[in-house]
Amino acid sequence: MTMHPDPAAPGSVPTTAVEVADTHSYLDWAAVLAGAALAYGLFLVLATFGAGIGLSIVSPEPGEGASLMWYTIASGLWFIWITVSSFAAGGYLAGRMRRRIGDATEDEVETRDGAHGVTVWAVGALVATVMAASGVTNIIGTAASGVGAAASTVAETMEEPLDYFAGVALRSEDGAVTADPEVRGEIASVMTRAFQQGELVEDDRAYLAAVISDATGTTREEAREQLDTAVAQARSAWDEAVETADQVRIAGAIAAFVLAATMLAGAAAAYFAAASGGEHRDRNVGFRAFGR
Repeated sequence: MTMHPDPAAPGSVPTTAVEVADTHSYLDWAAVLAGAALAYGLFLVLATFGAGIGLSIVSPEPGEGASLMWYTIASGLWFIWITVSSFAAGGYLAGRMRRRIGDATEDEVETRDGAHGVTVWAVGALVATVMAASGVTNIIGTAASGVGAAASTVAETMEEPLDYFAGVALRSEDGAVTADPEVRGEIASVMTRAFQQGELVEDDRAYLAAVISDATGTTREEAREQLDTAVAQARSAWDEAVETADQVRIAGAIAAFVLAATMLAGAAAAYFAAASGGEHRDRNVGFRAFGR
């Protein structure tokens, strides 16, 4: 034990008190990691629960179950709620478990508690990004599965649609279809270029009519009628695919905006929840008070 001279004693030398700086970090990583683990675990549980409810209200039968629009809206609202709630719970835990350091003012303590909540949010966001990239949290994408399924169905339908409509143009009177792949491929290629340009020019129409006439043994007039029928059907399918792709693009843009806004709301919720947890820590508020 170090003995300090008594200032009142005769012959003593006055000493100056030196304040020792605190070498501890203001950031309590144990509390942060605990809060991030709680936030991520709670999010997975609620996301899985929501996926189960979503699958129960969607029916593959036409006219049965919830529509795609309402399913997408409900899934989006559920995602927003569970994200904000999970980060708030993790932030509260971090603020409640954080150890106060030094004799900071009340405002500084609240700021430090809130900073721990924001750090919980940042850690959780990084973990979610890594897990999603590795394919572990594909359950998160269930909310948008309706839009994705629609886009996938259209993509599969349009993989070889023009080959089918080329076969429609090559049908004979008895229903047989010319099986020459080169002829069908040539007709499909001309149709594709025509739809990309917006119309089937007269030269291409006359050329295709001649090809169909030679392949099926029909007259040019009959071949032209068959071609017009096939082109009309192909045009309808093409326009539907373009419209669906545009809707998916818009839905993707909206989903990205909602995701960004939700993450910002989650950061704010984590901050204020951590500040609330720190206040309850300092006031020694027990959970039994909430139970009563």
